[in-house]
Amino acid sequence: MRPEDSDVDPRRLRSRARLLDAATALLKSGGLEAITVEAVTKQSKVAKTTLYRHFDNIVQLRAATVERLLPPLIEAPAPGPLRDRLIELLERQAAAIREASLQVAVLAWLATGAERTDPADAPALTALRLRLIDRYRTPFDQVIETPEARAVLGDLDVIAAMSQLLGPLVFTELIGIGRVTLADTTRIVDDFLFARTGARPA
Repeated sequence: MRPEDSDVDPRRLRSRARLLDAATALLKSGGLEAITVEAVTKQSKVAKTTLYRHFDNIVQLRAATVERLLPPLIEAPAPGPLRDRLIELLERQAAAIREASLQVAVLAWLATGAERTDPADAPALTALRLRLIDRYRTPFDQVIETPEARAVLGDLDVIAAMSQLLGPLVFTELIGIGRVTLADTTRIVDDFLFARTGARPA
């Protein structure tokens, strides 16, 4: 949100909400590329001049729309054996991806969009990307950054662990090769633990 958008003028708040409502509908029906200045102003019935009072350009509007749709933070599983907690966490992540397939498209856009974007837009995309990473990282921090987990995993970078554990889930959903099952998440966790410890669970 731009600084002037913190103004309490209800007209400004309503016009911003209408723009984001329209952009959200376009995103859900046609993807990020469907969010254009012309499409948003037509659907929202808000003038272009008003749109540009809220957003400098279409990239900022797209970023604000995506941020509005960020999934809720996934809670970490209750304390227990590391293997069980990791399997439960992956189950929750898989369910979130299935319920909000938009997340996958958003993640793909964020991962590949930086190179095609004007440098002036980089801060908005970087901030959004970091907020997305934090939402995924927080429950992993709560599981991996414990003395019990460190005793098993050693000095493991949380982002690296996320990549190894979440990668197969996102890939499966992204290309639509099937639904991730409990057997899949169990195998992913067991392979991950085997790579770190050299031991298979009984």
